[in-house]
Amino acid sequence: MKKSLFSIILLLLLSAVDCRAAIGDGYDPAKQPPTMQYFTPVGGKYFVGDCIPFYHDGTYYLYWLLDEGHHSALGGLGGHQWCLSTTTDLKTWEHHPIALGIDEEWEKSICTGSVVYHDGLYYAFYATRLIDNGNICERLSYATSTDGLKFQKQLPNPFYLSAEGYSQRNFRDPKVSVDEDGMFHLFVASEKTSGDGGRGCLVHMTSKDLKDWKVEGTVIEGLGAVPECPDYFKWGEWYYLIFGQGLRTNYVMSKNPYGPWQWPETQALVGQWIDVVKTAEFPGGRRIAAGWVPSRSDGRDTGGWAFGGTVALREVYQLPNGELATKFPEEVMPKTEAPQAAQLTAVSQATVSGSTATISATGGEGKAYAIDVPRNCKITLEIEADASVTEYGLRLRAGEAGDNGYVLAMLPKDQQVKLAHDASIEKVSGLDGKFEMTIVMKDEIIDANIDHRRCIINRLPDQNGNHLWLYAKGGNVKFGNIEISPLVVTASEFDEGTLLSSYFIDKYNYPVKAMIFNDGKNYSQ
Repeated sequence: MKKSLFSIILLLLLSAVDCRAAIGDGYDPAKQPPTMQYFTPVGGKYFVGDCIPFYHDGTYYLYWLLDEGHHSALGGLGGHQWCLSTTTDLKTWEHHPIALGIDEEWEKSICTGSVVYHDGLYYAFYATRLIDNGNICERLSYATSTDGLKFQKQLPNPFYLSAEGYSQRNFRDPKVSVDEDGMFHLFVASEKTSGDGGRGCLVHMTSKDLKDWKVEGTVIEGLGAVPECPDYFKWGEWYYLIFGQGLRTNYVMSKNPYGPWQWPETQALVGQWIDVVKTAEFPGGRRIAAGWVPSRSDGRDTGGWAFGGTVALREVYQLPNGELATKFPEEVMPKTEAPQAAQLTAVSQATVSGSTATISATGGEGKAYAIDVPRNCKITLEIEADASVTEYGLRLRAGEAGDNGYVLAMLPKDQQVKLAHDASIEKVSGLDGKFEMTIVMKDEIIDANIDHRRCIINRLPDQNGNHLWLYAKGGNVKFGNIEISPLVVTASEFDEGTLLSSYFIDKYNYPVKAMIFNDGKNYSQ
């Protein structure tokens, strides 16, 4: 087959220089903060890519792709490696050295995969991205470990080159499980090389000895795109299959291990600004999910999606009908100072009493506001809306005139919630009733949980106003018991050499009185 000029040039460039030594060398686990909610590696050079949560014997293992340069490393093929952070209580995390890295020149990325524990060993299955005869392709590999902290690649590596009828370019992200007979099952993200309609599919492969593999067919097919980063688990009487489509994490469910699948109308894992949401069990019948919030391509609100960013953790739970819902895990919430009742001022078609505002907007827009809201804080409130209201919500980090800032809008008739200009979630019921809401604003991240059932998140770096505005249109809304809790700032967020007072006032709109450093000591300001 004739090679394209681009492929030849790319191959020469990648083979001319061995970049292994430089990839990931600057990541120091000892310098990372002991938390994972909204975690980005310190230093500004590295980012979090796809997350791979796993639980065994009292420990929650969060493997994640160490990204450098937003997928630009090693000629744009990623150069990713598996890092690891662990916890036993979700509160305190330990960061470890690279668990599964690039060791050979031909390895251009250690791609997403999964982990299983079987007969005394941890098995990590993944795809290796490489170049073969000038073509980018993905081949299946696996590694083993006795402790889950450091993996040893097994030979032959890769162990599986391609499956007839399926793409070699897109053959990645294996999800592994082991059945009661010791049979290994892999669900591999790929696409068919021929056929009408959607070709995206998950290829089902099995092996008893990890040497001879049988292609069983597909566990799901007919998708418009490759089903990225699958996750699969049984919970109660239901089986769940999770996968990405167009950077949106979908799930299907069935009472049979391989379908037929139901597509729930409420897709609780979907979000434009949270990618690759995968789950692992946790004690007490719980499941804790991890995804990552993308960076913005130009570092501004107007920037588009860029690979690699910040961890976002969710607790996933089952509704009575088996569908999934999400909320913030209480243990991972950022530390805060004592909550303060919001001091509200009515502007139009509104009355206020203490930390409660009631807006009766029969015509136009009713408004109220609070001042001196820290840039980094947690906001909790109760909302009660009547059935006639067309839209209501909050404007976060706004100016004193209600300008700028970020609108968190509820549209009851559309069952939709929007956050700023490019994040929304659908099929959110109960917006015309009474519910609770929690909002976390931390640096560039704004994260909201509606009624402990649905979450919406966005990365919004530009606006820094210290006003919180409340509004409603076309009906009555009560915003009650509004409390604002400034976040405690840790040492990892402090720019060395900057005066504490000016730093915190400028960055957080709040004269923070103290810092709690990683050594646990409290340093007064």
